[in-house]
Amino acid sequence: MSTKELKEEIRKAIDSAPDSVLNDILNYLHETNSADSEKLKLSHNLNKILKEDKELLKRLSL
Repeated sequence: MSTKELKEEIRKAIDSAPDSVLNDILNYLHETNSADSEKLKLSHNLNKILKEDKELLKRLSL
């Protein structure tokens, strides 16, 4: 997928995102724009773990 296509998909996802997460998205984008590559990699890996284990984390939080 080209950069232009990726940006369009991101715009679509943001347009359909609930208002409650828009601030989180903005904060995440600001953080990634100012982070160094090591922090970016760590953030990406943490996000991946949270996505993969979302249901487990929900059960643990109850």
